[in-house]
Amino acid sequence: MVAPAAEAFAELERLVRHLGEELAWFRRRALEAERRVKELSGPANGTEAPRESVESLQARLSSAEAENVELRARLAEAAERTRTMADRMRFLRQQQEADGER
Repeated sequence: MVAPAAEAFAELERLVRHLGEELAWFRRRALEAERRVKELSGPANGTEAPRESVESLQARLSSAEAENVELRARLAEAAERTRTMADRMRFLRQQQEADGER
């Protein structure tokens, strides 16, 4: 029989690993965005920036904004799951401590 605390800890470990993977993905996206900004700000470093139409830039901006909304929702969901798991762990610890005092 697996102790409830062990199950909760395993679940917490799985959620933290998943959150770490998501954070790594966000970091890769941020690094790519920084690289793209440097690429587009070429005149500042002596190179010529690629010419894109206003429509193309607006479409990319709309797409990026929509993706940003989705990513923020995913991040909020992951944070809520982590808070829930932390609350469960806190409850299990309190129960374990209460059982130890008896």
